[in-house]
Amino acid sequence: MTNFDFLKKEPKFDVFSGAAISAEKCLAIDATSCIMNCRRAMELAIKWLYTVDSSLYLPNCETEALSSLMMAPCFKKLLDKTLQDRLHFIRKMGNNAAHADSKVTDAMAILCLQNLFEFLEYINYCYAGDHEKRRYDNKLLMQQANQAALAEQQKKELEAEIKNLKLQLEKETSENERHKKEKELEYNKLAEENKSLREELTARRIENSKTYQPVPIDLSEYDTRKIYIDVMLSDAGWTRGSDWIDEVKLQGMPNKSSEGFADYVLYDDAHIPLAVVEAKRTSRNIEEGRRQAVLYADLLEKQYHRRPCIFLTNGFETRIIDGTYPERKVASVYSKADLEKLISIRSRKSSLGNVTIDKNTAGRYYQIAAIKSVCSAFDHYNKRKALLVMATGSGKTRTVVELCRVLINAGWVHNVLFLADRTSLVLQAKRAFVSLYKSLTVTNLCEDRDNYNARVVFSTYQTMINSIDSVLENGKKLYSCGHFDPAYLFYQLLNTVLNSCIIRLIDIFRRN
Repeated sequence: MTNFDFLKKEPKFDVFSGAAISAEKCLAIDATSCIMNCRRAMELAIKWLYTVDSSLYLPNCETEALSSLMMAPCFKKLLDKTLQDRLHFIRKMGNNAAHADSKVTDAMAILCLQNLFEFLEYINYCYAGDHEKRRYDNKLLMQQANQAALAEQQKKELEAEIKNLKLQLEKETSENERHKKEKELEYNKLAEENKSLREELTARRIENSKTYQPVPIDLSEYDTRKIYIDVMLSDAGWTRGSDWIDEVKLQGMPNKSSEGFADYVLYDDAHIPLAVVEAKRTSRNIEEGRRQAVLYADLLEKQYHRRPCIFLTNGFETRIIDGTYPERKVASVYSKADLEKLISIRSRKSSLGNVTIDKNTAGRYYQIAAIKSVCSAFDHYNKRKALLVMATGSGKTRTVVELCRVLINAGWVHNVLFLADRTSLVLQAKRAFVSLYKSLTVTNLCEDRDNYNARVVFSTYQTMINSIDSVLENGKKLYSCGHFDPAYLFYQLLNTVLNSCIIRLIDIFRRN
């Protein structure tokens, strides 16, 4: 018996119920297999939703990648923020289990099961006739764990299953044309089967979702740190005991003992702090830890003569105080390289008050005015974003090339991401950069992903979305959360209209 057996009462859930039940049964044998089955069940359930709910429509993109489906505005509108965070945790854990050599624990697998349960319980509540309220029962896991050991043959079968799951997940991230067509046919077949249910289930979901009350998973601060935040740090490339130290003792706190313990301190290779991370339990607002974190940063700055960045997180929501801009949301804790770059930029950037513009690149009066206006917004008003709306033929690419040159020479920028909605525009922009800014290393993700260390990266929106979860051979992410300098993402807009693909990608990077 499992926590997901209730799904078998509804034949329309057969698409994903088997994977969910298998995920829980695998826990007693192998946590990695459990997590990968959780991700598989979640993906099947999400694709099922796209075929039965008329408010959901496939993104206008090349693939049906899980990240694309989850980041679609229509899907995000369907679920509340807490449930979205739980699904992203399953997605990240599934990717790590399949592609990385990271340690997977039973506690991580159990949390994936609990998060999957809440998602499938939401689906059951909104789309099925059974409205019985349920909570995840950990006692059932204990019963499964106490069963007799599996026979050797069953263990071999499980090993084969794990290997097949890893191969399946690796294929999902590839751009093989045959695989794309198979996925499309699979979706079309499912959509045709559910065509008659579409209007009925959509109406039922609209009515039932009004009374749905999500059940919070109230973890202690310790459990939050050990699962959600530890996974976040590992995902960013930090190594516990080396450049990541837990419970760092600090002297000089304004209390009776004059002592305090920073939840996490992240170090560079010279063992100088790059960041302090303050953790709070998932049910609490992360702002409760702000004063403590600032005091810890003050003490570390006094000791090491360099101000570390501050991250505040409860496992779901993360904020950064970088010493330059106001506190803001970010997608995750930054990697070591990201923090080193951020601190370097903070210390070496110069004034943008009197910039020199190469008129051979951008010599029209409105191009010069646009560049100076952006520089003024960044320097004098401490803005992090700027939008230039320029008509076709007005020299958008040349303006961006010169703006990059000005910001790089002044030390404000290191890595630049240039996005366009068509491959032809990406190629055109890359040629312009190569011609006008020869000293800068560039790469086009639509053609080549090997040169991931290039200073300027050109890509279509969807290619970049699909690259976010890509993992290199050494287990590191292709592009980490803070790889691109956040204020300087350049968009090539066609007729100044933002399509849904642009909106999704801006939403991904808006926290950075």
